[in-house]
Amino acid sequence: MCSTCGCGHPDQIKIGTLPHSHHHSNETLSIKMSQFSHSMIHSPEEQLAHQKRLLKVEQDVLGKNNKIADVNRELFEKNGILALNLVSSPGSGKTTLLTTTLDAIKNERECYVIEGDQQTENDAERIRATGVPAIQVNTGKGCHLDAQMIAEALVNLRPQADSLLFIENVGNLVCPSEFDLGEKAKVVILSVTEGEDKPLKYPHMFAASQLMLLNKIDLLPYLKFDVEKCIANAKQVNPNIKVIPISATTGEGLKAWLDWLKM
Repeated sequence: MCSTCGCGHPDQIKIGTLPHSHHHSNETLSIKMSQFSHSMIHSPEEQLAHQKRLLKVEQDVLGKNNKIADVNRELFEKNGILALNLVSSPGSGKTTLLTTTLDAIKNERECYVIEGDQQTENDAERIRATGVPAIQVNTGKGCHLDAQMIAEALVNLRPQADSLLFIENVGNLVCPSEFDLGEKAKVVILSVTEGEDKPLKYPHMFAASQLMLLNKIDLLPYLKFDVEKCIANAKQVNPNIKVIPISATTGEGLKAWLDWLKM
């Protein structure tokens, strides 16, 4: 059970293998249920004690995650692996953009993918169709990947040195912002079909990301979407965020994205 958002359960996590755990404390559920059941009858002092206890569990969970993330990061840096954490809301076109990217660079650099979804291997199968190795991580009710899941997936994936690792996180703009996976950078994908105010609604994710890919710009003629306003909103949250307008369908902006990957 993830104490920061109440999601998932260790028994629901499934780390895939190449084709032929969420270790959060169960104590969180009892804390949250207790807080819910008794919030109307606890004294202010008792409620405060519950809140402090919950905060302590959350800090412990994130602290443990960050230690594992540091181990992942050390492994990536030691082997020259560029690991990127791709984050977005569902339906942003993240997987389509990723397959387009892989088709463009797979012959120039070894690539690997860790796919995060609550259920199915659909996206991992789409990645494998490009010829790139992919491991599927199914999180059950969990709404994000964590560093332990990445560590376990790497055992099966075994990326080569000097390669590029894409981690496609579960579609969610909330919890993935809190969980360090050991990646070099977070890349947030925002579709023009979602609305230009998304950076303001989900500021933590955009603040944590080094790059925003503004996807599906081929649809702009059919939408009322203010590109400049969207970029301004993202810059308001994170003045240092880089923005690349892109279309996985037409290829517009793809070169700028591929150039960025050469960092």
